[in-house]
Amino acid sequence: MSLTGSGMTNYDTILGRMVVDLSLCTETEVRHCIEEKKSHSPEDPITLEQILLDKQFVTNTQLGRMRTLIRESKDVSNQIPGYKILGKLGSGAMAVVYKAKQISLDRTVAIKVLPKKFVQKADYVERFYKEGRLAAKMNHNNIVQAIDVGEVGGLYYFVMEFVEGKTLHDDLSKGKIFGEDEAIDLILQLISALGHAHSMGLVHRDVKPKNIMLNKDNVVKLADMGLARETSDIKAAKHEQGKAFGTPYYIAPEQIRGLMDIDGRADIYALGATLFHMVTGRVPFEAGSPSEVMKKHLKEPLTPPDHINTALTAGMAEVIEVMMAKNRDQRYATMAEVMDDLKAVRQGHPPLMARQKFNVKSLEELEEGMILGTTDDGEQKIYTAEAIATYRLWVIVLGALSALMALAVLFMLTR
Repeated sequence: MSLTGSGMTNYDTILGRMVVDLSLCTETEVRHCIEEKKSHSPEDPITLEQILLDKQFVTNTQLGRMRTLIRESKDVSNQIPGYKILGKLGSGAMAVVYKAKQISLDRTVAIKVLPKKFVQKADYVERFYKEGRLAAKMNHNNIVQAIDVGEVGGLYYFVMEFVEGKTLHDDLSKGKIFGEDEAIDLILQLISALGHAHSMGLVHRDVKPKNIMLNKDNVVKLADMGLARETSDIKAAKHEQGKAFGTPYYIAPEQIRGLMDIDGRADIYALGATLFHMVTGRVPFEAGSPSEVMKKHLKEPLTPPDHINTALTAGMAEVIEVMMAKNRDQRYATMAEVMDDLKAVRQGHPPLMARQKFNVKSLEELEEGMILGTTDDGEQKIYTAEAIATYRLWVIVLGALSALMALAVLFMLTR
């Protein structure tokens, strides 16, 4: 959109774009405000800000935030050579992300900037650089590509591929429940991306809907390597031992426990939790605080997803349950195994690997004193060790009574 015109300052142009982008008013309404500003005489000037306030398109609080965004964007634009800042895309606890143009190649990129409050903290700076280095190791169509990382004038920046689209979180936050086939098609792309990362010796450790982007062609892009770790980085593993790194709604039990030897199975769990959310519209475990949510990941049995969304196939539910097994040894071992089972389900076939895992689990339950049985009508039942012991006792008692009766009959006959 073009909001430039005679009598307009660069600030007015940026402000006009921002209020439209934030859906505070329409482009036509902004143009009317600009015309009203121009109609005022030099002796009685008025600002675009004041007109927007008078017409109640913005509040003082919103205007204050936009002033801050414009000022920050200007600061960044003046500092990073070779890039022109076009606007702010978003911000989080650890970074601010801008949309920019790389002047030399005339292409749109995203630039992540470390907030000033972290610049003096060496560990935050190192983590920021580390994210760029790890992202640069990977070259995959379903992973946001790293372009450059650097520092200028005390400002630390990380340039990456710009993805025009939305996040998976955007859809889920609006209440969307994905159909089984659509969910599988998207997850298969993520499996390919994570499989590539794992083959490079990297574990993402923060797979979640906010880090999964969908471009306008519905191509998945895995983002944010901020928590990624090399499986060979023993120093980092020792430093982080005992600390829970991850997002509570999707974090694997071993990450909650802060184990040193985190591997790709942690990403399989998080991806399973994401898939659960996609097909049920709910996160796997909910509670009043992050710590309570994590306790449920550790202890509470997972509600089978097909009990929530009855339209799901049994095969789909089995795959998710194996992906989210609390004991990582009972999960899929690799992304390739998950891919094979999901492709089978997509084609209407049973997930063979998942069923093998369920069978192994049943055998382990047998060792713990549980046994599967079948009723006369074919229904499967599980009997506990206590029930089995009681049954055996009755068998012994009835056997003894039968033996006594047989002896009594024999005695009578011999008389």
